[in-house]
Amino acid sequence: MSKRIVIDPVTRIEGHAKISIFLDDAGNVSDAEFHVVEFRGFEKFCEGRPYTEMPGITQRICGICPVSHTLASAKAGDALMAVNIPPAADKLRRLLNLGQFIQSHALSFFHLSAPDFLLGWDTPPASRNVFGLIASNKDLARAGIRLRQFGQEIIEILGEKKIHPAWAVPGGVRSPLTEAGRTKIRAWLPEAFATTNTALNLFKKTLEKHQRELQIFGNFPSLFMGLVTEDGTWEHHGGKLRFTDSSGSIIADQVDPQKYYDVIGESVQTNSYLKSPYYKSLGFPDGMYRVGPLARLNVCRQMGVPKADAELKKFKKLGRRSAVTSSFLYHYARLIEILAAIEYVERYLEDPELLSDNLRADAGINSLRGVGVSEAPRGTLFHDYTVDHNGLLQKVNLIVATGQNNLAMNQTVAQIARHYIRGNEIPEPMLNRVEHGIRCYDPCLSCSTHAVGQMPLLVQLIAPDGTIVNEARRG
Repeated sequence: MSKRIVIDPVTRIEGHAKISIFLDDAGNVSDAEFHVVEFRGFEKFCEGRPYTEMPGITQRICGICPVSHTLASAKAGDALMAVNIPPAADKLRRLLNLGQFIQSHALSFFHLSAPDFLLGWDTPPASRNVFGLIASNKDLARAGIRLRQFGQEIIEILGEKKIHPAWAVPGGVRSPLTEAGRTKIRAWLPEAFATTNTALNLFKKTLEKHQRELQIFGNFPSLFMGLVTEDGTWEHHGGKLRFTDSSGSIIADQVDPQKYYDVIGESVQTNSYLKSPYYKSLGFPDGMYRVGPLARLNVCRQMGVPKADAELKKFKKLGRRSAVTSSFLYHYARLIEILAAIEYVERYLEDPELLSDNLRADAGINSLRGVGVSEAPRGTLFHDYTVDHNGLLQKVNLIVATGQNNLAMNQTVAQIARHYIRGNEIPEPMLNRVEHGIRCYDPCLSCSTHAVGQMPLLVQLIAPDGTIVNEARRG
C-alpha cells in the first residue's frame, strides 16, 4: 500500500517546517513536499503605517536577517522619495550588508550544515550538531564562531546594535563610521581571512569524499537569478537583475529591479504558506529559478576582488563549461562570498568618504510606488511599497529568497528521497540526508511566510463514525 513519511520538524534550519515523502505501492518515492507551517502577516498588518517606519518594522521579521530587511526597506523608501542618496551613505549601507553576509554565511556553514559533512552522515543526532563539532575540532568551531562575530561587530559598530540596528533610513543612514570603529574592524581582518581560507580548503577536501552528494543533492537544470553590475560583476546592494539558464546562457539581463514584476510572477500552493515566484516568460512551474550564493556565482562573470576571483574560477570549473547546478555547492559558494565580503570590507576601510557627515537626502513623496531590492545572504530580496500622498502604505509585497527557492527545494527533497529511500525501513541518517537538501539553501522561514491572495481553506465537521456532517470551503 502507498505510504507517507513525515519528517517533522526539519532540524538545524531557521524556523519550523516539515517534509512529506510519498511512497507508491512498490515502496518507491513518488513525490516529496517541503511544507512551511508558520504564518506571519507582515504584508497585511503594515498597511496604514507610514513608509518611514518600515525599515524598523520589517527588520523585526527576523533576528538573523534584520540587516537585509532594513536595507531593502530603506531602498524602497529612497524610491518613494525619488532621491539618490549621498555616496557615503551608499558605501556605508554596503559595508553593513557585507557584515550581514559574513555573519549569516558563517552561521550557515559552521553551525547548521558542517556537522553533516564534517562529522559524517551516520553520526548520532545527539552529537551531529555544533556541540559535536566543538568536541571534534575545537579550533575550527571556535574560528567559525569568531568569524560570525566579526560580521556582527561590523553591524554593531555601524548601527550600535548587532540585532535590529535603527540605522538605515529612507534617504540614507543616521551616522558615519568613526575612526575608532574603522580601527576595530581593520584589526579583525587577518583572522577573518585565515578562517575563511581554512574553511575553503577543508570544504574542497570534503568534496572529494562527497561525490555522491554532489551529484544528487539538488543537481538539476534550472534558471538562476541575481544582481550584477553593468559589466557582470558580482553585486550585493545595487546593479540590475540577470537571469541565466543551466547552460550558463544569459536569458534576461540588466532588468530594472523597480520593474521586477515584468519578469517575476508569484504562485501559491495549498500545502505551504510559502509563495512560489517564477520567471514569467516560462510560466509556472517551468519558470523555476534559484537565488542565493549558488545563483549569484552562476550569473556573475567576476567577483571584483582578487582572492575571490581566483576562487570563483575554480568554482566555475565544476560546471564543466555550463552553470554549476548542484545545490550541495551552495556551501562552497557561501565561503567564496565570505571571502569576497572580507576583501570588500578591507577596500572600503581605506575610503575616507565613510567618515563623511553628508549621509542623508531629504524629500517628500515623489512616487506612489517604490521598490527596494538588495541581495540578502540567502538571495535577492524585494520590498515593494505602494503609498498614498501622505506616505501611508496602501499595499506591501515582500518577495524573499526562501520563497524564490521554494520550487527548487521541493525538487531537491524529491531527488534525494528517490535515491535513498526504499520500502519501510528508513534509517535516520537517510532521513537526515533528505533534511540536508533543505539546509543547502539555508532557508529562513520567519522571513518567508507571507501570503499573496487568499489562502485556500477546507473545514470539515466529522462524526465519530467518520461521516462528514458538513463542510465549508474558502478559496
